Amino acid sequence: MHIRVDDTVEVITGEDRGTRGKVLKVLRTQSKLVVEGVNRVYRHVRRGPRNTQGGRLSKEMPISWSNVLLVCTACGRPARTGARLRDDGGKDRYCKKCQAAIGVIAPSRAAREKASK
Repeated sequence: MHIRVDDTVEVITGEDRGTRGKVLKVLRTQSKLVVEGVNRVYRHVRRGPRNTQGGRLSKEMPISWSNVLLVCTACGRPARTGARLRDDGGKDRYCKKCQAAIGVIAPSRAAREKASK
């Protein structure tokens, strides 16, 4: 999965289709994402010591990662992403539409060795 926290994604299917939002949480074991402002549900809360007012709380629920596309930072369009090796031995994400690098997946071996010392 090439989507990380703080990435901007666009929903491509479902009730919130066309909505863009920031990824708040990635649930890798369930293959789901929590996206800001997407898949909002109401949680009915009874009055009590913690919540003195009670009422309906709105919160985001996870959606499947297959229902979103990562928005490219270079071209600004939702696009499929891929992974490619760089010349220095590192690996990065890239946009398959404009071929622009989106972010680093793994640093080069020299950078890892330098950081460990």
